[in-house]
Amino acid sequence: MIKRFHVLYVGQIALDNIGLDGTPANDRRYPNERLSEVFWTARDVAQLMDEEGYYALWTAEHDFQREGYECLPNLIQLGLWLATQTKRLKFGCGFNILPMWHPIRLAEDYAMADIVTDGRVIMGLGRGYHTREVETFGAPLLDAEANREIFEEGVQLLLKCFNEEAFHHKGKYFECPPSVPYRGYQLTEITCVPRPKYRPVEIWMPIASGRSIDLMARHGFKAMVTLNGEKILDDMVRAFHQACRRHGRDVALGQDMCWGAGLYLAGSREEAMRRVEPSHDERYKWFAPFGFVRYADAQGRTWGTPGAPSRVPTLADGVAQKAWFCGPPAEIIDGIKSIEAKYPGLEDFMIHWAEGLPPEEFKDQLRWFARDVMPAFNRG
Repeated sequence: MIKRFHVLYVGQIALDNIGLDGTPANDRRYPNERLSEVFWTARDVAQLMDEEGYYALWTAEHDFQREGYECLPNLIQLGLWLATQTKRLKFGCGFNILPMWHPIRLAEDYAMADIVTDGRVIMGLGRGYHTREVETFGAPLLDAEANREIFEEGVQLLLKCFNEEAFHHKGKYFECPPSVPYRGYQLTEITCVPRPKYRPVEIWMPIASGRSIDLMARHGFKAMVTLNGEKILDDMVRAFHQACRRHGRDVALGQDMCWGAGLYLAGSREEAMRRVEPSHDERYKWFAPFGFVRYADAQGRTWGTPGAPSRVPTLADGVAQKAWFCGPPAEIIDGIKSIEAKYPGLEDFMIHWAEGLPPEEFKDQLRWFARDVMPAFNRG
């Protein structure tokens, strides 16, 4: 049953002229002062969440986004700072793009944050999906198999840093340490200094493919699914559950997963949809070309596959698919509970901040949600 409430803020600025008929996504340009406002927005939202009893604020790692949609390049650094501005809230890395990091540097940075925040930064890993980012950092993305290889080897090395007192790693992409002389002896092993305070480290990944699911289940990682239609969500929950069972993890259906959806509270469903629709449309104007429309048609076919719709989704599509919930608190509660009832192990729900929604309006939504929706769930 749902116990913990999260928020996903991908790092957008307060965008202007939003909606399908607004400024085209590729035409947006903002000066550095505007692009930097995301840090203060993250702080303000984090402080409100801390006061209202939310569990974790998740943010997204991205680079070079002069368009203003995702402007947070270092999540561990951000989480470490936000922990100094709050008392209890946790900060999730959704996600550190491992192919763009040296795994040891990521391990060291995370271990430091884990120690000095007393466990309030949550590790997350991803493979990346922006060619502009990943390829610029010298990592593969267009070559999907190479991207998978470097990611999977990076996971191996990262876990050695976290869990082994001393280690040597030699793979296709990394050798750590190299065999070199050091202070009169030949180097054969190294120790990551420091290692995290809390081990084993809780690591989250987004569900992207069947092979990713197997890797997550094998390593004991947790799974995040957000803005998926009800059918796609069910497929993912069941695939993850089956993979966990194959690897000896005795989990209930939905356990070790966080489910996220878009939502907007108002006096009626019609009013809520009218208010949030431009922000919803702005999101998909940017994200649909990356393939992030995870809905199914009446025959169960994923949008974008042969025979299924391939258009940009409307908010009405999202509400019908139960990827978005709009209306008064009672309707939002019923909608969330309709999903919760299917998965006895599901304990984490995440609100996805629609990218076009102004910060003050979103904070009002968070206050309302905390007051009139969260108490309806078992938070013991």
